[in-house]
Amino acid sequence: MVLRLLLLLGGLLKATEPAPRCETGQETLGQCQTVQKAKCVDIALSSCTDVAYTQMMYPNFLDQKSREVIEYSSEYILISVLHNLLQGECNPDLRLLGCSVLAPQCEKDKVIKPCRHVCENLKKNCLPAFDAIDMAWPYFLDCDRFFAGEEEGCFDPLAKLRGEVDVEEDLPSDLPATFIQFKHHSYSQMVSTLKKTASKCSRIATTYSIGRSFEGKDLLVIEFSTKPGHHELLKPEFKYIGNMHGNEVVGKELLIYLAQYLCSEYLLGNPRIQTLINNTRIHLLPSLNPDGYELAAEEGAGYNGWVIGRQTAQNLDLNRNFPDLTSEAYSRAGIRGARLDHIPIPQSYWWGKVAPETKAVMKWLRSIPFVLSASLHGGELVVTYPYDYSRHPMEEKMFSPTPDEKMFKMLAKAYADAHPVISDRSELRCGGNFVKRGGIINGAEWYSFTGGMADFNYLHTNCFEVTVEVGCEKFPLEEELFTIWHENRDALLNYMEMVHRGIKGIVSDKFGNPIKNARISVRGIQHDVTTAADGDYWRLLPPGTYIISAQAVGYSRVMKRVTLPAKMKRAGRVDFVLRPVEAWPNKLLRRSMEDMYDPYDPLELFDPHAQHGQPEARGGSPPGREKPWWWSYFSSLDLHKPLWLLKQH
Repeated sequence: MVLRLLLLLGGLLKATEPAPRCETGQETLGQCQTVQKAKCVDIALSSCTDVAYTQMMYPNFLDQKSREVIEYSSEYILISVLHNLLQGECNPDLRLLGCSVLAPQCEKDKVIKPCRHVCENLKKNCLPAFDAIDMAWPYFLDCDRFFAGEEEGCFDPLAKLRGEVDVEEDLPSDLPATFIQFKHHSYSQMVSTLKKTASKCSRIATTYSIGRSFEGKDLLVIEFSTKPGHHELLKPEFKYIGNMHGNEVVGKELLIYLAQYLCSEYLLGNPRIQTLINNTRIHLLPSLNPDGYELAAEEGAGYNGWVIGRQTAQNLDLNRNFPDLTSEAYSRAGIRGARLDHIPIPQSYWWGKVAPETKAVMKWLRSIPFVLSASLHGGELVVTYPYDYSRHPMEEKMFSPTPDEKMFKMLAKAYADAHPVISDRSELRCGGNFVKRGGIINGAEWYSFTGGMADFNYLHTNCFEVTVEVGCEKFPLEEELFTIWHENRDALLNYMEMVHRGIKGIVSDKFGNPIKNARISVRGIQHDVTTAADGDYWRLLPPGTYIISAQAVGYSRVMKRVTLPAKMKRAGRVDFVLRPVEAWPNKLLRRSMEDMYDPYDPLELFDPHAQHGQPEARGGSPPGREKPWWWSYFSSLDLHKPLWLLKQH
């Protein structure tokens, strides 16, 4: 009996053994099996259809042999929900990186590994986001295990996000140096044009990103300066921002053209442009809302829509998404000694939805001591200035001036008067309603809204910002762009030159050491500016006579009388040397400007879940505790739950 069982078991084992591989000529005998060579197949995974390639191979790097196996895996579910788990942070970068492992690129029936340096850079930047929700770094994004070095031959799975895939066609090499293509630029074409311009003028230009849009596109800036990438003592910082509303595209194109114009004219020796760049650090951000622009572009040029593409991919209006500091300024206005500047962001602001584009701008403002700015919009032809929010919230149209009303009017007129259409006295045209006002208007008097970027600039930083509505058509036809550029070119330059009005100087101690965050006050104007890290400052002022004072924690106040002539077009130099004092009499100024911000700075350490969930202990969790809140996303998996995402695992 035992012998019969052993023989039966041996037969079963033999039946389950794989057939031997075929030798030549044996395929038809049925005693062997042929080995199927893996081939490239079209990508059919819904979360990976937007990768920069079209074909993948089974099995993938995790040895998953079919589409069904991948789609029901915890790895695939993770990359599909990371967008929600991390509130858009580091996405779609992480999803595309995951796709490069789960759906590896295949060319000519060979798999190409993603580049290791891309994985390492992303892990360095995104690991804090995983820590914030108490999640371990995914094992399948192990940069050493599943990725390759450039010397081995690899591909960049994030190249599409940086505009390195769909680039514009090369132009003839014999074109003049001043040639500008007056066309609508896609995101990748914009990136390509800006980078080519910076390369052409590498001695005075560079590009950098201030962050990413919700869908992961770089918010690319091109900078012009004699020392690109660095703040220079007493050189003012200027910025233009375009395409805040994705369907208002003229500002975006104007800044792309302006970048090319500044580069070529500087090289040709244009004295106005050389003077401007030699004495100013200029930052141009053509598109703050590239995600919205893509939606608007699908409708096509000539579509004068007021809704599609205006908002971000999160359905947020960026010009309503900044902290409402204007209400706080109004409440402080009647308090003697209270300042209407450098107002901290209230904690309650962070309880709402804050766009990554908004946070990127706020961090940008914190990192560079901007003096002057303008945001380019579309839908009208007028220049507006703060405040944009009415002094009485129920009043939709109410004149609501800042303490710097005279200076703001002077700035707005600098653009309007240099624009041939805005300055035209005809009322039967775009913007004709503003002719009697000189083409400018106080923002709240036009229409009141809260959460605007211009008010935030003025009340949180040193920067003065106006809003330029550059035309009644939000997305004009390409043939109109040449005319629009020539109407705005001199106005753009004229406004930039206004950054040199008023006074500038250095605040130091008696040994010549710079004093950071010293306050520069102007008698009669309830709004101060502060010194930068090197002790330098800039204070925009219209012509007149002023009493200027400088003060800092631990130092005595110094006052000077200054007269700025009407014809003076360069900032007057006013330095201050402060002497230390043992006791500081003014209680309102005992805290330094750095302490004016909350010690816990949500802008730098923003954790959207900390406001709603229970705080988690750093460094892992005790055994046996409840699973993290995000564990429910994997509830559909009966087996193979992603224990590798638990830090204590």
